[in-house]
Amino acid sequence: MRTGILSRLFDLLRPASRGTSGHRPVPPGAGGAEAFPESPGSTGTAATVEIDPPGPAELRIGYAPRPDGDPDAGEIVWTWVPYEEHDGRGKDRPVLVIGRRDLTRVYAVKLTSKAHDSDHDYLSIGPGPWDSKGRPSWVDIDQVYLVHHDGMRREAATLDRERFDVVADALRRRYGWARG
Repeated sequence: MRTGILSRLFDLLRPASRGTSGHRPVPPGAGGAEAFPESPGSTGTAATVEIDPPGPAELRIGYAPRPDGDPDAGEIVWTWVPYEEHDGRGKDRPVLVIGRRDLTRVYAVKLTSKAHDSDHDYLSIGPGPWDSKGRPSWVDIDQVYLVHHDGMRREAATLDRERFDVVADALRRRYGWARG
């Protein structure tokens, strides 16, 4: 049994503070007053959050995928990811798990299908089963996220070792992280 049960209970008790619909409103000035349904990882203790990249001694990147329902380094999982504006909005998207922080959270970098061919903060990893439309993907190596086990929607795929190593090498060069 995971500690996520308490997170879910807490989230179930909080809808009254967000309105009776169970939806989280878009913050004022954030593009309208429409509400949108919550996604795993969007609120509470299981929220996916952008963090400052850990120091060189705090993260070791290693390839360790296991199809066991838990996020492991080398796997692409889906979670709600906040927008760069940090205004409460975000969307459900794939992220590549790059390492473990503790028993309940992993470090990850987000994927996008928007082309970033000339941007040094993005690496092309091509298409994969995480995108149902078969579009090529890019990994944003400039932003790092913490993903809670209870904040992910599903395991989408395992990135093959060759493409993972390209991403891991770029992250090691940028942040000084060691091999796991």
